[in-house]
Amino acid sequence: MSSHDKEQTTLDYRRSNREILALALPSVVSNITVPLLGLADVAIVGHIGDSRYIGAIAIGSMIFNVAYWLFGFLRMGTSGMTAQAFGSGDDVAALGVLVRALTVGWGMAFLLLLFQVPLGVLALRLMNTPSDMWLLVSRYLRIVVWGAPAVLGMYGLMGWFVGMQNTRVPMFVSVFQNVVNITLSVLLVFVLGLGIEGVAMGTLFSQWAGMAVAMWMMLRMSSTRKQGLKWKSIVQRALGESAAMARFFSLNRDIFLRTMCLVAVNMFFTSAGARQGTLILAVNTLLMIFFTLSSYVQDGFAFAGEALVGKYHGAANRRSLVLTVKMLFFWGVGIALAFSLCYVLFGSKLLLLLTSDRTTTSAAVDYLWWVYVVPLAGVAAFVYDGIFIGLTASRGMLLSCAVGAALFFCVFFVAFPYMGNHALWLAFIVFLVMRGVVQSVIFPRLL
Repeated sequence: MSSHDKEQTTLDYRRSNREILALALPSVVSNITVPLLGLADVAIVGHIGDSRYIGAIAIGSMIFNVAYWLFGFLRMGTSGMTAQAFGSGDDVAALGVLVRALTVGWGMAFLLLLFQVPLGVLALRLMNTPSDMWLLVSRYLRIVVWGAPAVLGMYGLMGWFVGMQNTRVPMFVSVFQNVVNITLSVLLVFVLGLGIEGVAMGTLFSQWAGMAVAMWMMLRMSSTRKQGLKWKSIVQRALGESAAMARFFSLNRDIFLRTMCLVAVNMFFTSAGARQGTLILAVNTLLMIFFTLSSYVQDGFAFAGEALVGKYHGAANRRSLVLTVKMLFFWGVGIALAFSLCYVLFGSKLLLLLTSDRTTTSAAVDYLWWVYVVPLAGVAAFVYDGIFIGLTASRGMLLSCAVGAALFFCVFFVAFPYMGNHALWLAFIVFLVMRGVVQSVIFPRLL
């Protein structure tokens, strides 16, 4: 390799590195702010003076978190297809993807609103809601459910922004929503004395406020005037192209089924811990926070992968695509090593920050070493998820998750009689590793 080629390669790596960080860092901030909406509600009702309010908010938030998680395909599918349209220079096609995502999202929201009563009763029963909290949770659900169109619409918008190589807007909207939610909830609860309804209305208004801001920023970014087309033409074209609509549904069907596999594993993980007693449930809950912390950062870089891989795939720029993949793995492995090292050095101290219950922390130490390997076990799965979304290779994502989930249950049921709760963590590690292994086998064929 000549000195000129070496210099060019160095410049390419630096450019790729800047692109990844410019997209990943705002995404990390956005991810960290997501759980704050629920935490803020819990903190506010925690000062009302009745523990039932805390339980009601926790159950109500969990119901919506699980429900909306199933619709995550609206964001992921939108980002990959938008990024490819962006890379090919077709802004109208990118807006068409957004129109389809908003149409599907609002359609799903309409069904949630239409069947909110039977779905709410079913959710309350599935959550084993205590009788003394049933009315409180119902009052919370009846208000917050009207935010469904805003939340599901936001999924499409956030995916569109990521695909358009802009993660700063999602970050701003996430922070804005939290500020509005906290401010309004405090005002409605402590000044107007509205109780749990005040918290629900604060959450509801923040969701719609975030949606309004995101729509306004999308309109500013959209290039409809440059293209000489009006929104009516874009909507008609987006919804009238049967092949594009079929591709949208096919892609999102695979992502939805993949999400179902994730939900099955996560819900079984919680229930398997609960069946072993309150202490083990508490231990597993605390240790999963370690995984959640690392996943927020790794997910941020996966978002960067969605945007950049999709862009270069749409532009048919294979060299930049491969270079981006290499840099994504460089950052992914580096972050995983950093988290594992921090957990080895400070894991026991972090446990003490999370709880003052010595019985729980003592029991958690016996399982703490599993946390050391979790970031490394999941690094390939996180990085490849972003890459596969950018390539709109949803079938590969579904296959990897299905294989991982199947092995998760096999390992658990075979090993549990001999290893107890350690079998649950072993199965979870296998689940993460196998997702990455299957995707690593599929990836070369996609290129």
